[in-house]
Amino acid sequence: MASALDALAAAWRRALLLAALLSRLDPCSGNSELSTAVNITWSSINFKTILQWQPVPTNYVYTVKISGINSNWEKACVHTKETECDVTDKLEKVKDTYTAHIVSEMLSGTEKFEEPPYAISPKFTPYNQTTIGKPGIQTYELTDSKLKVLVEDPLTPYRFPNKTFKSIREIFKNDLEYTLYYWKDLSTGKKEATTKSNQFEISIDKGENYCFYVQATILSRRENRKSQESNMNCTRHWEDGPAAYATEVFIIIAAAAIVILITIIGLSVALYKCKKTKAAKEKETMPLNDV
Repeated sequence: MASALDALAAAWRRALLLAALLSRLDPCSGNSELSTAVNITWSSINFKTILQWQPVPTNYVYTVKISGINSNWEKACVHTKETECDVTDKLEKVKDTYTAHIVSEMLSGTEKFEEPPYAISPKFTPYNQTTIGKPGIQTYELTDSKLKVLVEDPLTPYRFPNKTFKSIREIFKNDLEYTLYYWKDLSTGKKEATTKSNQFEISIDKGENYCFYVQATILSRRENRKSQESNMNCTRHWEDGPAAYATEVFIIIAAAAIVILITIIGLSVALYKCKKTKAAKEKETMPLNDV
């Protein structure tokens, strides 16, 4: 009888404890309030990579975790209320393929009994997927029948040990090719030339002006192969060529001739007036001499 009463008392105490624990739980709190990220996208130009998602959190925060096939999990943007995260420094092994977990977490001091929910990003391989930005035109020169163009490689956020930035050439090497698109000024007939270096030297029609721009190509890619187009440049052959020089000489000679002509006319008029005045004075003095 006593043992039965003891068992009943123990069961009663466990029931009271469970009721106390349940009374402290808010049915509207915990993971039921957490929204997981949606519309997850990678935005990457020249290996500068931003992970973006929705929605904006209300009473919770996000933590981003990233892992590559050949790398361990790393955290980025811990406990952020933003909906984007710069993950560039986590992706320096550019040929690796990465996945991100965007974890939704409550900012409370209560003990967590469950793993917080998270959303999984699409896979991302920087070498194959980053967009290549505009190449620069470092210099160009038009001489007689040659157009020479020197291309400037876009820089990446990654650095050498000496802290200088790596260009896309240091990453893509022989996988990088440039195409020069050029045409006669005011013409629609476009031509092109390619090179794996940074220099172009092409034959053109002597005395003609040309417009051009440059675009990079990543040869191993099946998609997103072309870079953004460089700014367009146009030559001005007449500004500093032989024709311009001849025009300037003609203008100078014509101006000098006009000045000389005006001077001659002015001197002639002055001499004529001087002679006329002298003759008039001589006439006036002649009767006085006769007297």
